[in-house]
Amino acid sequence: MTLDYALSQATISVPDAGAVFFGLARNGAYEAARRGDIPTVKIGGKVRVPVALIAERLGLKTTFGRAA
Repeated sequence: MTLDYALSQATISVPDAGAVFFGLARNGAYEAARRGDIPTVKIGGKVRVPVALIAERLGLKTTFGRAA
């Protein structure tokens, strides 16, 4: 997953968020999410990362919902 693609999504998986935004491996990403360092939302049985929250913390702009 690329940073541009991640910024175009409303949510992404925990491993993808860890890798794209912080350079973390899968286990490191889940550990960071457990600690609250990566914000998450639980939808049914899935844990997802809202891209807008991470982007805002990092000073990045999302492209979600914008015309291509």
